[in-house]
Amino acid sequence: MLPFRTVLFDLDGTLVDAFTTIHRAYCHTLPQFGYPAPSAEQVRRAVGGGLENAMGRFVPAELVTEACRVHVAYTEKIQLEDPTVYPGGRELVAALRARGRKTAVLTNKIGEHARALLAHLGLAPQLDLVLGARDCPWRKPAAEFTAEALHRLGAEPATACLIGDSPFDLATAHNAGIPCFCVATGTHSEQDLRAAGATAVYPDLPILGAAVFGLTLA
Repeated sequence: MLPFRTVLFDLDGTLVDAFTTIHRAYCHTLPQFGYPAPSAEQVRRAVGGGLENAMGRFVPAELVTEACRVHVAYTEKIQLEDPTVYPGGRELVAALRARGRKTAVLTNKIGEHARALLAHLGLAPQLDLVLGARDCPWRKPAAEFTAEALHRLGAEPATACLIGDSPFDLATAHNAGIPCFCVATGTHSEQDLRAAGATAVYPDLPILGAAVFGLTLA
C-alpha cells in the first residue's frame, strides 16, 4: 500500500515551471513604477510567499497594491504562453490517482489563474482540487489554508502530505502538522531547503516518486 491517502502539491517550482511567465510579468511591471526590470535571479529570490509579499521586495509598501494589479493584468495576458509541466509531474499525479489517492494543488497563485493553467496543461482532470489565492480568506503558510483544502477533499491531516519546493511549503506543512517532501526544481536549492528544516529533499519528481511512494514513473 502507498503511504498517504491525500497528496497536496505546490504549483510553481514543484509541479509546473512557470518561472518565465513570472519573470516576464515583473519585467513588465517594475519599469512602470520607475524601477529597473529585475534579473531572473532577483525574482527567484523574491517569490514563493504570495505576490504581495514578493512585490514588496521591489517597491515601497504604498505601491504594492497598484504594482500587483499591473502584474496580475499582464499575467492574465501571457499566462499560458510559457509554462511546462516538470518531468515526472504528469506521471506522478496520474499514478497516485490510479491508486486511489486524492491529489490537489495548494498554491499562493491566484486560484483562477492556477486552474486555467492546469487545464491548459492537461493536468486538471487528474486533480481533485485546486485551491489558491482568492479562493478563501487564507494563504500558505497559514494552517487554515491547508485545513480548508483538506476539508474540501474530505481528507484528514494524519494521512496527508505536501510536496513543495520552498521554505514556504515547509512552513505550510509544519503549521498543518503534515509531512513535507521537497524537490530542488524551483527557486530554492537543496542547501536552502535543508537550512529551512527539510529532512527530505529530492532532485526531481521521478526520484521523489520512487523514494516516497515506491512508484517508477515511465
